[in-house]
Amino acid sequence: QVQLVESGGGLVQPGGSLRLSCGASASIFSIDVMGWYRQAPGKQRELLAAIGWSGSTYYADSVKGRFTISRDNAKNTVYLQMNSLKPEDTAVYYCAADKFLRVIIAGTWDALDAWGQGTLVTVSS
Repeated sequence: QVQLVESGGGLVQPGGSLRLSCGASASIFSIDVMGWYRQAPGKQRELLAAIGWSGSTYYADSVKGRFTISRDNAKNTVYLQMNSLKPEDTAVYYCAADKFLRVIIAGTWDALDAWGQGTLVTVSS
């Protein structure tokens, strides 16, 4: 079973940028959809972005124009480039993978083929 590990989180100033990486223990060439989620304290986990095998992307309204998802199957890695960060972006960020977009959208952890343990992003001056 593929395992995912997030990295790149940390403390960043409002308006700054950060790039998160999610490395897979096995090839992601055969995994159709990968996504990024976040969960702030006391709030529900939300899907931020997803990317299919062909490169098609989905973004939540809250991050459109600021975040960019990409994947590199040769490196078994998915990225989330985050620009113009705001304090409300503070959360634990997770990556996940599944064969179906509908499962990514649902965001039920037990239904996903794979998920990471998260990386903390703190946006503060």
